[in-house]
Amino acid sequence: MKLNVGCGRNTLAGWLNLDSQALPGVDIVADLDACAATPLPLADGSVEEFLLSHVLEHIPKVLPMMQELHRVARHDARMVIRVPHGASDDAFEDPTHVRQLFHGSFGYFSQPYYWRADYGYRGDWITDRIELTVAQRLRGLTHEQIWECIQSQRNVVVEMVAHLRAVKPARMPLRDLQNVPQIVLV
Repeated sequence: MKLNVGCGRNTLAGWLNLDSQALPGVDIVADLDACAATPLPLADGSVEEFLLSHVLEHIPKVLPMMQELHRVARHDARMVIRVPHGASDDAFEDPTHVRQLFHGSFGYFSQPYYWRADYGYRGDWITDRIELTVAQRLRGLTHEQIWECIQSQRNVVVEMVAHLRAVKPARMPLRDLQNVPQIVLV
């Protein structure tokens, strides 16, 4: 099963389309911000692929949602997350955005990042790769110059695409188990 999470009007053929609104083409209506109290109507380990396109930045309670998606994921299920980069105007202009995300944010969906504190999160996703689509005006610069711009300027990265996979059973919260994802400049 493939799950298009927070699909809105962008429903996909061959996917189960989930949104908080009963829009045309939506198969499951569920409040993603209520996942701590109301589980999704899906069986444990039933989903093999997830798409979250411009969803995470809208969810106030993102950890319970990611934990619930982990519950319904098969081991090694793939997840693609598309979000605006936290240092872009797109991350701030939309009044429905509640958080900004950066390339280091996705590690917090894994257990090894909680080696210092336990916030009750029990999902475990490994971030394999993050693609950073850079602004057209930077295309002639070297990778090193682009990285310098990413770290010091706004509106350098247009969009981030993170590729995650579910780990089951969840790993221990040990710092030594943290992984560094491949980061690709697009």
